[in-house]
Amino acid sequence: APQVQAFLPQWLAHPKLVKKRIKDNLVPIGDVPGIHPWLLKKLKMNGIESFFPVQAEVIPAVLQSASNGYLLGQGGYRPKDICVSAPTGSGKTLAFVIPIVQVLLDRVVCQVRALVVLPTKELAQQVSKVFNVYTDGTSLKVVLITGQKAFAKEQEMLVQKKVTGYCSLADIIVATPGRLTDHISQTPGFSLAQLRFLVIDEADRMIDDMHQNCLNQIVRAAFQAGNDSGSNMLFQRTKPGPLTAASSCSPQIPLQKLLFSATLTQDPEKLQQLDLFQPHLFTSVYSEQKALGDVPETEQDPNSKYTLPEELLQLYMPCDLNSKPLILLHFMLTMKFTRVLCFTNSREASHRLFLLIQAFGGVPVAEFSSRLSPSERQRTMKEFEQGKIQLLISTDATARGIDVKEVNYVINYDVPQYIRTYVHRVGRTARAGKGGVAFSLVLRIQERRFLRMLRDAGIQDIQRQSVKGNSLKPLVQQYEEALCKLEKTVK
Repeated sequence: APQVQAFLPQWLAHPKLVKKRIKDNLVPIGDVPGIHPWLLKKLKMNGIESFFPVQAEVIPAVLQSASNGYLLGQGGYRPKDICVSAPTGSGKTLAFVIPIVQVLLDRVVCQVRALVVLPTKELAQQVSKVFNVYTDGTSLKVVLITGQKAFAKEQEMLVQKKVTGYCSLADIIVATPGRLTDHISQTPGFSLAQLRFLVIDEADRMIDDMHQNCLNQIVRAAFQAGNDSGSNMLFQRTKPGPLTAASSCSPQIPLQKLLFSATLTQDPEKLQQLDLFQPHLFTSVYSEQKALGDVPETEQDPNSKYTLPEELLQLYMPCDLNSKPLILLHFMLTMKFTRVLCFTNSREASHRLFLLIQAFGGVPVAEFSSRLSPSERQRTMKEFEQGKIQLLISTDATARGIDVKEVNYVINYDVPQYIRTYVHRVGRTARAGKGGVAFSLVLRIQERRFLRMLRDAGIQDIQRQSVKGNSLKPLVQQYEEALCKLEKTVK
């Protein structure tokens, strides 16, 4: 029987391809058109002389869509939404920070005009830090809302009540979904009626059912009548419909969505829910569509749905359950691996492995999971970055999207169940054009399934490695003693 072909909308089938090789395709910041001289100076002060390919493509696209100022789309038309699918570590944050700050530089009244939504507190903190760097010296105000401060305290950071009504204290908000929806429903005077940019980072995770409702609430709030915000009705907006003579005589501030993700879903139904307007897709993840005609780099595999960092070396090791901890110890003590990020599939597994390595001794180790408070997590990250900790054992939820500096090795201690998880894990190393190695410890019974999962995703270049049994022997006795010690403490 003939196979049913998935029908992809035009924009998904014909994306704008972004070059994958970061190092070979750096673009000097002065060569990217339209960037404000003040921001160019700022970038240089922060040691940024050239843009990564994704930044060089996306920054001008966002700037162009706001070339008539932020109150109108280009030529009076509604700006297209933008989707960016690129591997972690390819510089997505600056790709939206720079154009948003530039477009808002000439704003007069403080209103919430940019909202960036991220799945975790750590990611939100990272992004707000970058915004703070580039708004420093302007009158733009960035507010971080993640629930780490008391609700009332956050309310004071967002709005101020005056005799004439409420006024906004934030131009740019960086938030996590739960806390944001609380403010939308419970903070008097909090208005998104002037929102111009809605950025959804790690978009695939946000599209998942958990946060779908949050996105609907944001869009609803953006098109609500601003009866309590005291904003003037000239720029009141209604949900955009067909362009008619009547609708075009009252200009509306356009709301533009910018989606970023390492694994932007190829599922048109899921994307449909986001209600995107004539979206423009930038991708360094070349989809299965053979109709790529002008593939910019010759050796690309059109079957690959996911891009992994170019400089990444992938290896896997078939092993049995009992030798897994020994192999990890072998890596750390015999092979002297440094700056290792090690993933397990659960919080409990992370904790057990951490206790075991600690009991064995000789390895500066820490765990990074939801067992820790946010401040403990930050301290752990800092110590890892400073090299005080050489092995960081983590769960997926905690490490998603986080820019851990200088990871040399990623070890999949437990094989991930989904290809997406694999892509996000191994993308923690070989970031920003540097080299890195990803090792997966694969139980023999998992080997076929694991390789098939990679093959189906178009990931071919993984090599099989084995550890000679006798190289683990010297560790066995001390390992068994550590196990006994552990059993006593657990009891």
